[in-house]
Amino acid sequence: MAGCARLPVRHDATAPLPLKIVGTKILNSKGKPVLLRGVNAASLEWSSDGQGQILRSVSTAIHDWHVNIIRLPLSQDRWFGKAPEQVDGGAAYRQLIHEVVDACATNQCYIILDLHWSDCNEWRVNIGQHSMPDSNSVAFWKDFAPVYANHPAVIFDLYNEPHDVSWDVWLHGGTITDKPNNRRQMRNPKTFEAVGMQALLDTVRGTGAKNVVIAGGLDWAYDFSGILDGRQLSDPHGNGVIYANHCYDNKNESVDAWIVRMETASAKLPVIVSEFGGHAGPGKVNPSDNWLLHVMKALDEHRWSWTAWDLHPGAGPTLISDWNYTPTPDFGVHVKKALEPRPAG
Repeated sequence: MAGCARLPVRHDATAPLPLKIVGTKILNSKGKPVLLRGVNAASLEWSSDGQGQILRSVSTAIHDWHVNIIRLPLSQDRWFGKAPEQVDGGAAYRQLIHEVVDACATNQCYIILDLHWSDCNEWRVNIGQHSMPDSNSVAFWKDFAPVYANHPAVIFDLYNEPHDVSWDVWLHGGTITDKPNNRRQMRNPKTFEAVGMQALLDTVRGTGAKNVVIAGGLDWAYDFSGILDGRQLSDPHGNGVIYANHCYDNKNESVDAWIVRMETASAKLPVIVSEFGGHAGPGKVNPSDNWLLHVMKALDEHRWSWTAWDLHPGAGPTLISDWNYTPTPDFGVHVKKALEPRPAG
């Protein structure tokens, strides 16, 4: 096994309470509803060292932005030390993830460990964001999940933003031609055997890890329709599945239409908006509507959990404008304000 030793399961006062899904609710081990609100902290998908900033970003998010959850995008190749810049078999990368998880757990902050970048079954040469997971993704979860199995702070995000496949492939896998989020890779798209989301979940559960997991639907985690149409994941041996929505102003839909989608889904499913981002100002569909503020108002009024994208000055839409963590005036300031502690009651 490539992974570092299984993390100790914390039961002290520094760790957040374990989570479980009951119906459409996210509950802690005391049976109380939990509202998760925080940020994404990118860079470990495209770098093996977090660009020297990831631990500082996590600390800033927790102590200055007052998040209670961080979503951490990862790379399956880097976990195994297969990226070109790695010479240690992935040991430093795995240790850095361990330190990020511990930084969250010791500050009562949850963390979503997100398989963000894969490789279409080609280690080292095809690292990036792809349409669906692959057999190497199964290898990742088989090795990764035991390290964080049943850790109270840890949520697993099975695969970032599936897209451009059928709902049956989403659930069960099948042969696909990739539509990657990379111009160079798009010139030579790969045809490969994709793995379905149920197989990834089964792999996690097969390791003994009962952690809550997240699964995003199709259209880059925007579409819930197939899940609502009978393709919910089967999880009889775990603590449940949250279904993710990624909300950006690029879908040619009004905020009101998005709200209807979310209301329909959240009436039947536990949901989280695990990515959203944009700029305060006119919406693309309705120029008289301030898209970002309307979305954030809906998130607040409906008490939907969320993690905004992204606490990195180069991962747009950006919450910060520099490594002093200065909030961007048309996005970050609004998210940071929404995260401010509120009086009880």
